[in-house]
Order: sequence, then C-alpha cells, then structure tokens
Amino acid sequence: MDSRYQHLKRTFGPLYDSNSQILILGSFPSVKSREANFFYGHPQNRFWKVISAVYGCPTPSTIEEKTEFVLSNRIALWDTINSCDIIGSSDSSIKNVVPTDINMVLNAADIKAVFCNGAASHKLYMKYCYPDTHTEAVKLPSTSPANAAFSLEKLISIWSEEIKKIIG
Repeated sequence: MDSRYQHLKRTFGPLYDSNSQILILGSFPSVKSREANFFYGHPQNRFWKVISAVYGCPTPSTIEEKTEFVLSNRIALWDTINSCDIIGSSDSSIKNVVPTDINMVLNAADIKAVFCNGAASHKLYMKYCYPDTHTEAVKLPSTSPANAAFSLEKLISIWSEEIKKIIG
C-alpha cells in the first residue's frame, strides 16, 4: 500500500437532536476538520456560507455558533464513513471503508430527507449505507474548495432549491 495512506477513524460523532428534519452527509472529515474535531473545518470549504444563506442567517463562525445554527434549523450533520484508508483529505483516495451507522440518526429524529454533500459522499452512501437504511439521498454539489466548477452563488442556488423542496 502507498505509504501516504493513513488508516483513520472518526474522532467526533453526529450532530443532531430529536427535532432534526434533514440529514446532510459528508464523506469523511478533511484534515482541517479532523484538527478542529468538527464538521467542515477547512476555512475555504463553503458549507457554512452555503447553508446559512439557504436559511437566510448570518454565517456562524465558532463551533458553538455552528452547533446552535444546525440544531435550531433542524439539521443533522454526519458522514458516510466511520473509518477508512485515506491520503490527506482526498475523497478519491478513500479505500477499505467502514461505514457509519446512519440508522442511529434516522431512528432518533424525524428525518424527512438525506442530502449528500458531493458526488463522493453520495457514491459512498449508496454503496455502503443505502442497503442498510433504504432511504434515498439527494446528491448536492460539493462545497469543498476542490469543487472549483461551482461558484458560491451557484452552490447556494442549487442547495436552496433542493432543501426548500423539503422544508418549504
């Protein structure tokens, strides 16, 4: 195996409560997210700008503000992978996947829709999680800085359209 690979396990759990209505799934935490021990920790990741714009709220900056934003807007955050072999933050390098138990969130909250943040998350969800959850997932364009094909405005537009189908 390539010596750049690391076998990593998640270090933080899902963010949700019993009021959560939508579940947004990433693939596996990036290096920066693993360092922050929180979702979407890379400063160039546009997730927090996109999701706050969808809800018409100021962009949260601290972990406490992000947690409050997510829970007050009935959002759940989680990732499709519990552990894997990965090079840095590269989704395309992921192998030897152990999926997370998505049903833990689905059974604890009234989730009306599952959204995947990016093609890798969706592919991994469909391969490893869907056979267990039997819950369809909507593939949204990735908010990762690596997804240069989508401007912030385009991300906000697509995410808004899809999420508002569920939350009105």
